[in-house]
Amino acid sequence: MKPINYLLTAGILLFITACERQNNPNDSENGSTPVFLLIDEESIDNGNEPNNFSANDVNDQLASVGLRQQLRYFQDNVGKTIDLYTGDVGDEGWHALKTIPSGWISTGPTTNGTRNFLQAGPKLGGGEDDKEILLDKIPDVTPLRATGLSMLIGKTILAVVYDGDISINYSPLNGNLQGANLGIVAFDVLSVTKRTDGSTSSLPKVTVRIRNAAQTSSGILQLFSNAPVPQSSSEPFDVNPPAAAPAAILVAAQ
Repeated sequence: MKPINYLLTAGILLFITACERQNNPNDSENGSTPVFLLIDEESIDNGNEPNNFSANDVNDQLASVGLRQQLRYFQDNVGKTIDLYTGDVGDEGWHALKTIPSGWISTGPTTNGTRNFLQAGPKLGGGEDDKEILLDKIPDVTPLRATGLSMLIGKTILAVVYDGDISINYSPLNGNLQGANLGIVAFDVLSVTKRTDGSTSSLPKVTVRIRNAAQTSSGILQLFSNAPVPQSSSEPFDVNPPAAAPAAILVAAQ
């Protein structure tokens, strides 16, 4: 092969490889700074529309405090695009974690409180005693409605999934993160669309592309620091994705 042809061929191969890496949902370089969220049964659970997951699909038979295994359906369908519903106003399915209590940091096993929770460290879902003692009345656990969801378009999400509801209190805003978990999921948010097949209080449908949660969890975790704060369980009645959502401000998780 002539040198010029060899260089041309090599250049084409490098270009193809770069494109494959860019589009490969398994590539650990992509989504290296995932946004950390909490998802409950209003969005992911067995029997939920629009996917009608089986119990095995969502680890329902394994559900327990501190479970951090990937949900089976998500583990087996990396790269697949699916829709997820996100609950209703006052009963949201997606929540942003914005404030990390100092106890989460000091309990270990790392010096990062968010990662300690992700790893179900002592008193954060793991340990021998008082597994959930640090999981009640967590400040600024923020339920996401249409505007907050829309601000996540284009972002990679890593989430701990709950087997039941995440209970939210208002004035001041705080959440109870106790209860059994189904595990973890990761995905890219592709679009957020108004529900036309639900009730007047139904929050949007989110189209996502599934990622490998084990790979995604090794990245630098980020918190959704400017997630819109609801005034109450009913206000604002934010069910319509805005034409132009504010930019999400993400900060490194502590």
